[in-house]
Amino acid sequence: MLFAVHWNFGPEVRDEANQRFLATGGMPPEGVKMLGRWHSLGEGEGFCVCETSDPVALGKWMQQWSDLLEFRISPVVDDEGALSMLS
Repeated sequence: MLFAVHWNFGPEVRDEANQRFLATGGMPPEGVKMLGRWHSLGEGEGFCVCETSDPVALGKWMQQWSDLLEFRISPVVDDEGALSMLS
């Protein structure tokens, strides 16, 4: 299943979030495949699209960052999936 993961953070944790990202790369755990990630550093936000059949693994990844970032996670479909749902 595909998920869009949106995050944001405030200026009070910016430096700590940047340092953690530099140190770890923010890569997902086994069982979650990140398809792409985009950052808006000036706005303190970003999003990624990932694929997993294990929502627990996805939750564990977010838990590693939940002390610094706020998340919104939404299941998403590609064009093919949307067309199938609409027809």
